[in-house]
Amino acid sequence: QVQLVESGGGLVQAGGSLRLSCAASGNIFSINSMGWYRQAPGKQRELVATITRGGSTNYAESVKGRFTISRDNVKNTVHLQMNSLKPEDTAVYYCHSNTVYRRDYWGQGTQVSVSS
Repeated sequence: QVQLVESGGGLVQAGGSLRLSCAASGNIFSINSMGWYRQAPGKQRELVATITRGGSTNYAESVKGRFTISRDNVKNTVHLQMNSLKPEDTAVYYCHSNTVYRRDYWGQGTQVSVSS
């Protein structure tokens, strides 16, 4: 079992920055990769960024060059640094992990709102 807790969401003006954090606990050694998804009102949840246990990263085209995903293996925490935020980035951001047992875990989400 893996538990994920997000933090760092909030309200920011366009062009501003936020840093999201996701703390993992439980059977953290089973985690293959972690990432961030987001869901805007009336839209499907979409992938934002992922990072594997080996450190390989992947980003949605819409956030490349603006967002950076990183991890702290000691603290079992994944971060998403979001710069140059746009109103279209407004969404609930969810931390996600998948495990070697092919199970998916989700955090409860943190709201990110970007004003014009």
